[in-house]
Amino acid sequence: MENGQTQTGGTGRGDAGIVKAAGRFRVLGIDPGSVVTGYGVVEEAARGLCCVEYGEIKPLKSVAFSSCLQTICGGIQEVIRRTAPGALSIETIFYGKNIRSLIKQGHVRGVAILAAAESGVPVYEYSPLEIKKAVVGFGRAEKGQVQMMVRAILKLSELPPPDAADALAVAICHIHFRKAEST
Repeated sequence: MENGQTQTGGTGRGDAGIVKAAGRFRVLGIDPGSVVTGYGVVEEAARGLCCVEYGEIKPLKSVAFSSCLQTICGGIQEVIRRTAPGALSIETIFYGKNIRSLIKQGHVRGVAILAAAESGVPVYEYSPLEIKKAVVGFGRAEKGQVQMMVRAILKLSELPPPDAADALAVAICHIHFRKAEST
């Protein structure tokens, strides 16, 4: 990366590989954050859901915000190139007290949506309430509950980092909504 930027990927790789078998559908979930952007790729197959890959994109704190956005966009584009998802699902902005954080989150969402659009990947958005309800069954679930349920649903050997777990939850949410719409 240029401009002193850094990107760290996840160690949570499951059925990695770009070749997708018939009847499988991959979703890239994004948990947008300016300090840490979580990502997770979940694949739906006949045997259920499995984790393809997850991780976090962490721009350097000492660089300009525009450089952070470049790092995040490039990181998402690389994940799309590596995993070839059929959709990108992303968390919508929720209300908060810190307006500056919400604005930065909006910028990160914008570059994530742009990365998907440039790659021809359709984008779907879900509220935090919808995501938690789809994964935990309770819309006001705590972050730790989401991590534990993601680990259980995807049969992961370890607990994913919080931002990556949230991204995996967004992907799981889209798969559940997709199933509900097709019935």
